[in-house]
Amino acid sequence: MKTARFSIGQVVRHRLFPFRGVIFDVDPQFANTEEWYESIPAEVRPRKDQPFYHLLAENSETEYIAYVSEQNLLEDDSGEPVRHPQINELFDKTADGRYEPKHHAKH
Repeated sequence: MKTARFSIGQVVRHRLFPFRGVIFDVDPQFANTEEWYESIPAEVRPRKDQPFYHLLAENSETEYIAYVSEQNLLEDDSGEPVRHPQINELFDKTADGRYEPKHHAKH
């Protein structure tokens, strides 16, 4: 099994489509429905045996949750903040602009 190239809190962008986002979870290999997988056009359908990332994603029109294969992600080094409304629930922004997962204190 392949080690994930990207990490939780990292800002990434899609290699083919105009969206970007912050990673909030990683599956070591494909873990979505077959229906979802089959909905991807065959010519761009990724392999299942690679990490898949859950993103708080955004494009020019909206914010949403995306599920993307590692082969279709690139590091986003724009330095632009991600505007997804759930960002502050899951992450703290560090002084250098990175997203650090929130550690919820257990009482």
